[in-house]
Amino acid sequence: MQYRKLGKTNLLISEIGYGTWQFANDEDCWVGSTRKESEKSLLYAIDNGLNFIDTARSYGDGLAEKWIGEIIKKRNKANLIIASKILPKNWQWPARPGTSIQEVFPKDHIVNQVNDSLKALNIEAIEIMMFHVWLDEWVDQDEWKEVIQDLTKAGKVKFWGISTNNHESTNCIKACETGLISVVETIFNLFYQEPINSLFPFAKNNNIGLIARVPLDEGGLTGNINSKTAFSEGDFRSSYFTSNRLVELEKRIAELKKIVNKSDEIESLTELALRFILHFDEISTVIPGMRRLDHVKENISTSSKSPLSVQLIEELFKHSWNRNFYGGNSWEE
Repeated sequence: MQYRKLGKTNLLISEIGYGTWQFANDEDCWVGSTRKESEKSLLYAIDNGLNFIDTARSYGDGLAEKWIGEIIKKRNKANLIIASKILPKNWQWPARPGTSIQEVFPKDHIVNQVNDSLKALNIEAIEIMMFHVWLDEWVDQDEWKEVIQDLTKAGKVKFWGISTNNHESTNCIKACETGLISVVETIFNLFYQEPINSLFPFAKNNNIGLIARVPLDEGGLTGNINSKTAFSEGDFRSSYFTSNRLVELEKRIAELKKIVNKSDEIESLTELALRFILHFDEISTVIPGMRRLDHVKENISTSSKSPLSVQLIEELFKHSWNRNFYGGNSWEE
């Protein structure tokens, strides 16, 4: 496993992190996980060099944090970097323009969310706490600035971050300019390449640590979803990948598979997708959602691979597919 600095935090973070949205059953989004499978997978990842776990208060309505807290007791917690997210009090993903920050992140809510995370994870301090949605129109409000500084001084949170709205990768820049935000978690993958030109230059110039989420496009970039795929009841992807979208996805994946098949340096589409992201020095870590051991093994193995050739990266730029399948739905990783 290779490691990179997480911006100005100077934390050395594994290139492959552990995304835990799917980790515990969430009746509104993901189903089918088991504690036994999730535990086995997470422990394998930790034992093979992964040191970053990304979670949120909303994942499984707190169950993901609880499971993580119980599982990491079996390992040296001092070696792990954990990030969680404060859920919006109004339960709206993404944050709607014109919404008051008092509806979403009032002071007492921020404090309670941090305390609940610490209790669930069974830790005294969390390395990174992020706002799970954000609007830069809130940046001039003072209360959120005061409360996060108070929580940092109290030793409960070491660094603060923002998980950006859907595909609004730059709807965080004003907050970062306050100096209080060290980390940004944003959607970035082989299809959604827009952050390369919009967010990356700012992050590099301001030493902001970038976490790439949705690296496999909610499973679309694994190559295992096609026009005939039927999702289980309760799986949010039935709305994310409608029938027309599945047809278009199948066409685009077929073109990418041609690249994999003719390449001597790529073994799978998943590997191609993750190594494309890791090509960019601005990215500190990528967090594929994982709960199955075979997926963990494949994902973490990409960190040991050499960088993709410049020629291949140039070819992959042509496969950008800039679209927002989330729309106004009330869920988001």
